[in-house]
Amino acid sequence: MTQAKRPRYATTLLLSGLFTLSSLAASGCQVSIGGQTLPSPYYMSDDVQYFPPGPEFTLAKEAAALKAQAAEAEKAGQPQQQR
Repeated sequence: MTQAKRPRYATTLLLSGLFTLSSLAASGCQVSIGGQTLPSPYYMSDDVQYFPPGPEFTLAKEAAALKAQAAEAEKAGQPQQQR
């Protein structure tokens, strides 16, 4: 390597190293340190990952209503409709 190219090579190496470090710092990822899972820098804008519990079987109310309707119809002496 000649004397004239050495400063340009060092500057290019330094700039590429700084670019790499800044890219890694800006990317943000979850990391585990000392048993803790630390969030990424973007945790405030991430999608919601918690869904509150809801009815597991959504047709349960409908099935109960049909059963109650059939029982009332039987009490009243009305014939049941076939489905």
